Amino acid sequence: MTSIFEMIKRNAVPATVMRTAANGALPVPADQMLEILVYLTQNPVFAQDARMTLAGFDLDATLQIAANPQSAPAVLGYYWSEENRRPALMPALIENPAITDSLLMELAGEAPREIVNMLLASPRVRNAYPLTEALKTNPHRSAEELRQLNGESEEAASAVDPETEALHQNFQQQHAAEIAAEEGKSFQMMEGETDPVSPDPAATPPGSSPSAQGNASLAASALSAHNRSMAASEDEKKMTMLQRIGRMTASERVKAAFTGGREERAVLIRDGARVVQNAVLSSPKLTDPEVEVFSAAKNVHDNVLREIARNRRFMRNYSVIRNLVQNPKTPLDIALPLVKMLMVFDLKSLQRSRGVSETIRSLAAKYYREKALSGGRTKE
Repeated sequence: MTSIFEMIKRNAVPATVMRTAANGALPVPADQMLEILVYLTQNPVFAQDARMTLAGFDLDATLQIAANPQSAPAVLGYYWSEENRRPALMPALIENPAITDSLLMELAGEAPREIVNMLLASPRVRNAYPLTEALKTNPHRSAEELRQLNGESEEAASAVDPETEALHQNFQQQHAAEIAAEEGKSFQMMEGETDPVSPDPAATPPGSSPSAQGNASLAASALSAHNRSMAASEDEKKMTMLQRIGRMTASERVKAAFTGGREERAVLIRDGARVVQNAVLSSPKLTDPEVEVFSAAKNVHDNVLREIARNRRFMRNYSVIRNLVQNPKTPLDIALPLVKMLMVFDLKSLQRSRGVSETIRSLAAKYYREKALSGGRTKE
């Protein structure tokens, strides 16, 4: 049976039904009603009514939908956008894993004061190093909040609770033979793609006129110098950490994988020793956003991607599943069974992706056709 939403999209209902839909009065569940309303915001006749209805839609029902990772992406995207933002929904959206870390990082760097408070109160943000770093750059956060963010990161990196130490000791005992086999080997980190270099704010944009080049502002020059200084400081810090890790034995690197901070884990996950890689993935301090980064990384060993795929906790995160399928480093025997778990809109883009093998693209196309025909939601 064709759904009312499909009929509305085909313009196969009378104007009275469209008007009823724009007023939010159709006898359908709240999640379907919101999806219809968001669709109607693009309708030249009923868009204004639909927007007004969305702005005043029942808050409790909308909160449940905003917190649900399986909600229609179009609905989540609508309320996430600045022009349609409802402050009461933002805490739920911030914690929703369907809202990607890249969206959160963009928001954290430029959010107004009210949203900064929500981000500071968010467990997801406070536990994700890239997000706290983005929040530090926000001009609306206070100096005291910056000190708290810096202090919290240092404390989190150095704190070792009894439970973590107990898990570390248990891991050491279970993998004693593997650790002993690596003790005489020096630390080797797998090389891979480097991060893109941020553009220099003082650099001259292509096509600019000579006069524009001559009028580069002092502020831009100062900002450029500041950025270079910050980058040099970060490089020095990273080198110091790499040197420290390079002097560690395998047993010490396993301990650092359990008790260290995010930066140590980001290095140790690329350790050539599998037992160290597995120690990182076994650490109770490892966060979901870190696993999302690891699952998308092209500079980790196959073992890391296999171990992530074997872990039920990690595989409850849809972003991890999607990253593993899209990562060309993921072995085919791991990636292929995961393709059928992707949502329709990801299958649609994956079937045209040149970053994966032809086998993955063909299977994505097959599942896309099946799910689209069976009523799967497509991303508008």
